Amino acid sequence: MLKAFEANYDGLIGPTHNYGGLSEGNLASANNAGLISRPKEAALQGLAKMKLMHDSGLVQGVLPPQARPDLTQLRLMGFSGTDEEVLMNAWRANPKLVRNMSSASSMWAANAATISPSADCKDGRLHLTPANLSTMLHRSIESEQTERALRAAFSNEKFAVVHEALPLQSTYADEGAANHVRLCNEQGEQGIELFVYGRDALASESTTNFPARQTMQSCHIIATRHGLSGARTVFAKQAIRAIDAGAFHNDVVCVGAKRCLFYHEYAFEDTRATLANISKAAEGLFEPQFVEVSKDDVPIAHAIKAYLFNSMLVQLPGKERLTLIAPTETEDNEFTKAYCDKLVNGNGPIGDVMYVDVRQSMRNGGGPACLRLRVVLTEEERAAANQKMLIDGGVYGKLCDWVERHYRDELAPDDLGDPSLMRESYTALDELTQIMDLGGEFYPFQK
Repeated sequence: MLKAFEANYDGLIGPTHNYGGLSEGNLASANNAGLISRPKEAALQGLAKMKLMHDSGLVQGVLPPQARPDLTQLRLMGFSGTDEEVLMNAWRANPKLVRNMSSASSMWAANAATISPSADCKDGRLHLTPANLSTMLHRSIESEQTERALRAAFSNEKFAVVHEALPLQSTYADEGAANHVRLCNEQGEQGIELFVYGRDALASESTTNFPARQTMQSCHIIATRHGLSGARTVFAKQAIRAIDAGAFHNDVVCVGAKRCLFYHEYAFEDTRATLANISKAAEGLFEPQFVEVSKDDVPIAHAIKAYLFNSMLVQLPGKERLTLIAPTETEDNEFTKAYCDKLVNGNGPIGDVMYVDVRQSMRNGGGPACLRLRVVLTEEERAAANQKMLIDGGVYGKLCDWVERHYRDELAPDDLGDPSLMRESYTALDELTQIMDLGGEFYPFQK
C-alpha cells in the first residue's frame, strides 16, 4: 500500500463575490439575494479556513477564481465592442444576464469536479472530471476554466488524467463531488465510491419542486471513464423530500470520510438499500460505520439551515476519531449544536467538532464542505503537483496580501455593471497567475 493523503483544494473566493440569488433550490441564496456582500472579508475568511486546515496537519491546496464577468459568453450572445462597451451594453440590455456572467460561484470547489484516487482506478492514475453544472446558467460557464485549473494543478500525465466535462446537456447534468463520497480503510488503499443522483434523465418519474441537479447517467459515465470497479461502486438516489427541503446537493444532507458515512435520515430515497449496497461493496476491505441523524434529533429544515452535513469530515493527525469542521451556524442552532455535543460525548467514529466562520459563503448557500474539493494523493503525486497551488506559510501570506490590495470591502449587485470593477478584477487575476504559477494566457482576457 502506498502512503496517501487526503488534500483539500479550496476555491479562492473571487473579487465579484455578491448575493445575486441565482441558485434555484438554494434557500440561503434566495433569502439573501440583493444584500451587500463583502468580497475582501469573504476571501480572507476562506483563506483563514485553509490556513487552519494546513496548521492542523492536513494537505491544503487552493484553486483560483474564474474570470468574471465572462466577456467570452457575452460576446457569443451578440454584444460587441471594447470590453467596457460589451459590459455596459449587456448591462443596459439585461442586468440579470450580466449578474449570471459575473457570479463568483466557482468558489464552491465541491462542484468543480469528481475525483477518483489512483488506488481506485484501473490504470493506477488519479482521474478528475470537471463538472458541467448544466442546471444553472451562472454555473454552466465554469467547466472550461475549471479544466484549465485542474491541469495547472496536476499537469504530470504520468500521475493524473484530467478529462473534459460531460456534454452540456440535461441528460448528463453533473454537479461534481458534492454528490460523491469515497469511503476507505486507509487513503492509499482501494476504497468504494458512492455516487448520489437526483433523477434518472431517461425515466418517467415524479418531479421535484426544486431542480434535481445530478443525473444517474452522469454518475455512470464518470465511473466508467475513471475505470472504477463495478463491485466497489455504489449508485444511490437522493430523497425527493430532501431536495424539496432545500438539499440541492447530497453534501447538504450527507458527508463521509474513511469508514464513516454521516447522513440525515432523509438523505436517501431508499436508505436500507443504500446502506446494504455500501456494505456489500466494502466486503473484504473494511466494515463501514454508519452514523444516521434522525429527524427527531435534527429536523431536516434545521439540518439544512445550519448546514450540519455541509461540514468537512476529516482525520486530523494524532487523533483516533474523526473531526467535523462545521460552520458557526451549526454552533448557533440549538438542534445541531446539541447533536454535535452528543457526538463528541459519545464513542462513535466522530469525536470532535471545530467551528469555522465562513459566513460570507454561507449567506450564498455554501458551507465548509462546499468550499473544498477533496483529492487523495500519494507522496509521489503530491510531489508532482503544482507546489504554488498548495498552502504553506509563504503562499498563504502572498494570497492574503493580494486580496488586501485588490478586493473591494463592499459590493452591491448593481455594482456588477461597473466597468471599473471588471478592470480591478482582471488586474488582480492577471497578477494571481504569477503567484500560483498558472502559466501564460490562463484566463481568456490574457489572450
